[in-house]
Amino acid sequence: MQVLLVAIGSHGDVLPFIALGTELKRRGHAVLLAAPAPFADMADRAQLAFHGLGTQAEYDGFVAEPNLWHPRRGVRVTFGFVSALTEPVYRWIAAKWRPGEGIVAASTLSLGARVAQDKLGLPLVTVHVMPVLVESRHAPPILPGLPLPSFLSARLRHWIGRGADTYVIGPAALPGLNAFRAKLELPPVRRLRHWWNSPLRVLLGFPEWYAEPQPDWPRQAVQVGFPLADRCGDVDELTPTLAAFLKAGDPPVVFTYGSAMRQGQSFFDAAVRICRRMGRRGILLTPQDGQVPADLPPQILHAAYAPLSQLLPHCVALVHHGGIGTVAQALAAGIPQLVVPVAFDHFDEGQRLRRLGVGSVLSRHRFTPSRAVAKIERLLGNPDVTRACAMARARMLAENGVRTACDAIEDLRAVATRSSGAA
Repeated sequence: MQVLLVAIGSHGDVLPFIALGTELKRRGHAVLLAAPAPFADMADRAQLAFHGLGTQAEYDGFVAEPNLWHPRRGVRVTFGFVSALTEPVYRWIAAKWRPGEGIVAASTLSLGARVAQDKLGLPLVTVHVMPVLVESRHAPPILPGLPLPSFLSARLRHWIGRGADTYVIGPAALPGLNAFRAKLELPPVRRLRHWWNSPLRVLLGFPEWYAEPQPDWPRQAVQVGFPLADRCGDVDELTPTLAAFLKAGDPPVVFTYGSAMRQGQSFFDAAVRICRRMGRRGILLTPQDGQVPADLPPQILHAAYAPLSQLLPHCVALVHHGGIGTVAQALAAGIPQLVVPVAFDHFDEGQRLRRLGVGSVLSRHRFTPSRAVAKIERLLGNPDVTRACAMARARMLAENGVRTACDAIEDLRAVATRSSGAA
């Protein structure tokens, strides 16, 4: 079977698709991956046929934009990048897809794939890797820049959240999308967060115990669990320097603010002071130059990258932005998490961790050494948190999101054949 994979976003968006592609190729399928150009090396290491979207310079400009990390203004920056790739994605799929021979699986923001489904009738699987992408009147996710109090009813919070479609998401995403659809003689999209779900199948990359299924979720949605994929990254093992540091003392606290973050200097400055106050060792993870203090004490190590599945089991806690891939790795390691949310799904993930009893949240503006130390020490000293982390780790060991997602894609072969015939 031919499988065309499309992923648009940063490492956390692309890595799961590289993992899916690796497993599907192992099963004997012909896999082609389209993703932003900077991920060519990662695809090459996974031995996946790769088509680069855009250029390195365009991607660098996107992630370097300061407004990308604003809870509200980041939406416009994101969809500016997405809109530029919508037509290239459509053209690539139209050129590569062979009717009756395969399936397309695409990330949420791969809007060109969804357009191709509407125009060409091809079988498309939409993959949402975070719960914030799925609407619900019963359990509305927390949208960035919209901190609604929990005492409001779920329906009211959902209704207020729908305003984001009208005043934030729609104006940022729909003009460019609908201009392209008009060229293809397709009707305009009215509401993106409804349309971006494939009518054929939606895969949700998180388990039921993390985000309970809701009665008003799309009927074609299937939860497959977290597609853990960090060993498809820049390196798949700990470096000798990092391994030696872990062996040289007590388990450290790990600090990371995401692979694409360019404005993390204050976060890492605070991380150094947190470690000093706690008398603990620390690891600062960031690939970007200029974000970490130049003269680190010997008990703190800076690493550009490390596969979290190999690192976190040797650590005592994780302080991070709240990206879903990072969340999942800490759950698998069974360690508590302090989330300092920035934008996107970070606020929603933080609240889910708090409800599970495995983490806490501290706003970016309140992230000071004294407050962070108090939060971390409460997490480490609470036996209920320890038990909740152990339970999460056991649940993660019992699941394999990549394998389950690939099973679901293979199960659609008959549906895809009927869909192609109808088209």
